[in-house]
Amino acid sequence: MVSGAAATVVALGLLAAVLVFAMVQPRGLPEATVAVPAAALVVTLGIVPPAEAQRQLQTLGPTVGFLAAILVLAHLADDAGLFGWLGAALGRLSAGRPVRLLVLVFAAAATTTAVLSLDATVVLLTPVVFRTAVGLGLPAKPHVYACTHLANSASTLLPVSNLTNLLAFSATGLSFLQFAAFMGLPWLAVIAVEYAVFRLFFRDDLRTPSSGAAGDPGVAPDPRVGSADPAPAPPVFVLAVLALTLAGFGVSGFVGIEPVWVAVAGAGVLAARSLTRREVTPWGLLREASPLFLLFVFALGIVVAGVTGHGMGRILKTLLPTEPSFAALLGVALIAAVLANVVNNLPATLVMLGVLSGGSHPGLVLAMLIGVNVGPNLSYVGSLATLLWRRVLARRAAAPALGEFLLLGALTVPVALLAGVAALFLALTFAGAR
Repeated sequence: MVSGAAATVVALGLLAAVLVFAMVQPRGLPEATVAVPAAALVVTLGIVPPAEAQRQLQTLGPTVGFLAAILVLAHLADDAGLFGWLGAALGRLSAGRPVRLLVLVFAAAATTTAVLSLDATVVLLTPVVFRTAVGLGLPAKPHVYACTHLANSASTLLPVSNLTNLLAFSATGLSFLQFAAFMGLPWLAVIAVEYAVFRLFFRDDLRTPSSGAAGDPGVAPDPRVGSADPAPAPPVFVLAVLALTLAGFGVSGFVGIEPVWVAVAGAGVLAARSLTRREVTPWGLLREASPLFLLFVFALGIVVAGVTGHGMGRILKTLLPTEPSFAALLGVALIAAVLANVVNNLPATLVMLGVLSGGSHPGLVLAMLIGVNVGPNLSYVGSLATLLWRRVLARRAAAPALGEFLLLGALTVPVALLAGVAALFLALTFAGAR
């Protein structure tokens, strides 16, 4: 059995291997390809005892189930025309004005991220926004960058907005509505900072009026955008199900129902409708739940437990404060942001929770979430969602430039972190929760 410093080295090495493979995904192999053997190895070597591994699986179970339901819900909403309708609305309401389109994209991305999670914004909304901007003859860059930035930074509002939030939700000890109430002001503050920086950073692109031609070299305009064809009807049934699901999340805590069952119910209603109409198959629903990615999350939790139990957890324990002063909240957010850009925000959350869970003030956990959600805009490796976003654009011959991405992140992340933490401090103070 491996223990002591050797256990730390082995656990860190396995975590690095898992993360590098997940980011590169050679030959398109799923993230679980390396994560599952790595998890089995840390248990076999005694770095994580079997009982602790089982506890990790039980703790992550509801979160992983919730993620599966949200993925299916977002996919069925897209199949029912939600994002096609949204893209048409963006094109029509913007009237070819780049600043107006940016405002609308900010609103659409922030709402999509909050309600359907950041993955929906990256995978489903980004192509729609790209097609809309190009079809209007506008530079797509400011608008698609808004998708990835808000996929990360606007994911602080609800427990369902990000897997990091789902993992930390129980550790806060808050209800769904309490979580949203405390994070509402930070959410608005961070979005406001992002918008102000975007207006400055992309000022030249945002001066470009609609030309009716392609907005990016080599990309033909989409004739569906701004055409004389009638606008698609809003998917009323889908919007109603999403609204009821969101309302269900809000009341679930009062009736003692876990949010995962509300998500399953919402996905079940849309699935039953699509199955009845033969628009989807049971196998297709299973595929959209991403079972191999869910397996990756389980395995990652076990590998991270090996890291926190042998070194990193003790180091962080000495660095993290216990009282929610402004300096303490900012310190936790900064540590979390740095850690997210070193090991990715998902394992960073698991590592931080290994230290913060068990009696920590909920404000510290919320500050940590601001760090792991806003911080990833600093680099490609900070969030798997950012890597997905980059692939979405690369498939459209519009891959972002690394230098530009890093510069925009350097301009937004520090100020957004400061604004978000300051807003959280005010929310906690006003609520008497400090």
